[in-house]
Amino acid sequence: MFHKNFLVVLEVNMKIKSVAYCAMLTALAMIFGYVEALVPFHFGLPGVKLGVANIVIVLALYQLPAGQVFAIQVMRIVLVSFLFGNVSMMLYSLAGGILSLLIMLLLKKTNWFSITGISIVGGVSHNLGQLAVALLVVQNLRITFYLPVLLIAGLVTGCLIGMLAYKLKPLMERYF
Repeated sequence: MFHKNFLVVLEVNMKIKSVAYCAMLTALAMIFGYVEALVPFHFGLPGVKLGVANIVIVLALYQLPAGQVFAIQVMRIVLVSFLFGNVSMMLYSLAGGILSLLIMLLLKKTNWFSITGISIVGGVSHNLGQLAVALLVVQNLRITFYLPVLLIAGLVTGCLIGMLAYKLKPLMERYF
């Protein structure tokens, strides 16, 4: 009887820790999003930003189950959009964020790519998801002329985020 109750308490305790950890990562990603909104990194191109909050998502890919990473991604996008953006921003961000997360999850399972490679593909696919929504909203194929710019931006920002995640990963594994 004692053994069974101990296991139940232990299981509940682990669930509480897991929820708290996901909430902490969501809050951290929101803080990064807020800082980026306050001090925008302008690359001289509309819609292009560094995406610092994606560091949290890339790191979470290596620490948490897919469902928890998905929840962090969606919660971050919805909350940041409501607090610092608008519904239009949320639509574009959800399209890009969900597409990039799904592709990064698939690539991580193959073990063919480094954390930086996965981040690069995530950055590019995020921009492709946003472009797909823009095509549906604007209904003008001329918007695809912006594709090379978005691909290069995704490559560069994904590389920067991936290199930073590579450096932070050992610290996250050590302390969390």
